[in-house]
Amino acid sequence: MKIFITGGHGLAGQNIAEALRPAGHELLTPTHAELDLLDRDAVFSYLSEQQPDLVIHAAGVVGGIAANIQAPVKFLLTNMDMGRNVIYESYRAGIRKLINLGSSCMYPRNSEKPLTEEMVLTGELEPTNEGYALAKCMCTRLCQYLGKEDPSCQYKTLIPCNLYGKGDKFRTERAHMIPAVIHKLYTAKQKGKMEVAIWGSGKARREFLYAGDLGDCVRYCVEHFDAMPDLMNVGLGHDYTVDEYYEAIANVVGYEGTFTHDLSKPEGMKRKLTDITRLKTFGWQAKTRLEDGIRKTFESYLTSEK
Repeated sequence: MKIFITGGHGLAGQNIAEALRPAGHELLTPTHAELDLLDRDAVFSYLSEQQPDLVIHAAGVVGGIAANIQAPVKFLLTNMDMGRNVIYESYRAGIRKLINLGSSCMYPRNSEKPLTEEMVLTGELEPTNEGYALAKCMCTRLCQYLGKEDPSCQYKTLIPCNLYGKGDKFRTERAHMIPAVIHKLYTAKQKGKMEVAIWGSGKARREFLYAGDLGDCVRYCVEHFDAMPDLMNVGLGHDYTVDEYYEAIANVVGYEGTFTHDLSKPEGMKRKLTDITRLKTFGWQAKTRLEDGIRKTFESYLTSEK
């Protein structure tokens, strides 16, 4: 099968490609220099020429709370424009199978219960990353609308929880929580710093999926595409507090200092836990334990540019 993966050199994309490669698929993973996803005409020409059997849209501008707060226009427009170009130009080029990666940011903020797929766009979004969330909602709805207008169009969306893993970005201003904390605690250890501040109360709960598991899930979806739901969460079904993540990461990197809490800093949603009922029924579940995933990510960090 010929498969076009956008963002094939990013965190999600490279782990997806790694999971698909052993099956012998022909994988198309052009770099930004080879294909600018913001250039609609270039995207259409590429898709028309290559005619992949399946498109996996994994590209995106991503970042943690600080990055989203500093550049909401960039997170909204870039992700919206890339998504529109990839999804709609795939349709115009005659491609009828596509897997779009959404985000659990699409869900209403501060839900006390696990987030089910029906809850997308049913409440206020988390303001600290609203631009990114709106772009992901638009891409998801575009997939659904195309399927409604043309039943031959099978454009499906996976909604992963937060990701971490091999190929992550570790610079604090660009990173999500786990890679940022790995960098933060390892640097503190190297400098002999015995106290590290945690943003917020440390009580907010987060669900993080090892990116290698996401890759394996997408592999499973490709192999069982017809049975795959049109909209499906991909997560663990359980979460941890920010304090617990810090403790787990400290154990892996060998940091022995203490933690304080900076209550002047934002901590985002109190909880964001996905309901994985559909995922279980579909027949897939994550395999990587938190400490094992953190250890593999730390190994990646040690060989990366910090």
